[in-house]
Amino acid sequence: MDRTPRDRDEEGRARSARPRDGLGRPLPYGVEGVPRQPEGVVRTPAQTLREAQRLLDAGMPFHAHEVFEDAWKTGPAEERDLWQGLAQLAVGLTHSARGNGSGGARLLLRGADRISGQPDPYGIGIGGLVRWARELAERTDEVTDAAAEAPRLLAE
Repeated sequence: MDRTPRDRDEEGRARSARPRDGLGRPLPYGVEGVPRQPEGVVRTPAQTLREAQRLLDAGMPFHAHEVFEDAWKTGPAEERDLWQGLAQLAVGLTHSARGNGSGGARLLLRGADRISGQPDPYGIGIGGLVRWARELAERTDEVTDAAAEAPRLLAE
């Protein structure tokens, strides 16, 4: 039986201290990974969109998902579906880039459905994101290049 102590937070929930790659996959202990996004950061919507776009453009959709997760956890309740849907799009792209096409497609479609029809108070190109997600979901039978497929969050 493995008696290695588990990494837990103050409330006893498991934390993963393992290093991660740019797509959030765990790496062996001792290997240098990509720095994790700090959790619980309160950002303005503009800061959230700017940081998430930077991460998406860098091919790091898993990290962008963490930025969106902070927004849904710290933002107003009426915007929760918007930020959760954006997080699902980022996770869908993550799975597609990891080679999990069916899981990626499911999350892309779930995120597209969640943001479709949402109010757009921040200039987010919701219609374009929905089209992007649905088109990518149809062609996730190959490993996706996350940086090359990064969506534009703001309407141009």
